[in-house]
Amino acid sequence: MMEKALPKIVFATNNSHKLEEAQALAAGYFEILSLSDIDCHDDIPETADTLVGNALIKARWVKGRYGYDCFADDTGLIVDCLGGAPGVYSARYAGPQCDAKANMKLLLKNMEGMTDRKARFVTEIALILGREEHLFSGSVEGTIATEPHGTAGFGYDPVFVPEETGVAFAEMSADDKNAISHRGRAMRKLIRFLLSSTNSH
Repeated sequence: MMEKALPKIVFATNNSHKLEEAQALAAGYFEILSLSDIDCHDDIPETADTLVGNALIKARWVKGRYGYDCFADDTGLIVDCLGGAPGVYSARYAGPQCDAKANMKLLLKNMEGMTDRKARFVTEIALILGREEHLFSGSVEGTIATEPHGTAGFGYDPVFVPEETGVAFAEMSADDKNAISHRGRAMRKLIRFLLSSTNSH
């Protein structure tokens, strides 16, 4: 008996870390294609002032120009004592070069001496399926450490300590991180929705 091919969906991202996380979460349910898989090498602008807005820009860009059903995400780190910064600018907090180490260094510098270190990670996913747009959200509460810990993960993972574990994302295995992370939570909502959509057709 031939194995049934998994349904395919495009993830509109150039971030290999995000792609790996999403593929791990969707394993066995969906085949997630990258932008390079569909020969899209565009530098898609992220010009919205909200996470949802940026996710929609990316998904609409791929659907409009390449015709594929797809989803895109935007993720922000929201730090209470910084008035919600870096927020929508998390990836380019220290400048347009999107250097994760520089972003982290600037964040820690701006939080020097702060006692309230509460923060949350939020992921917004925009899905375009046929002519319909759908949104999925995931978040995780935590605190910002005073120095980086661990070597796994990416972005702000070495300084973000989720409430559930008490250790930084960068000190956790990929599976443990995916189980509680903002992107993991949003992705599971997306996957449940896609499964119900494909099963109902």
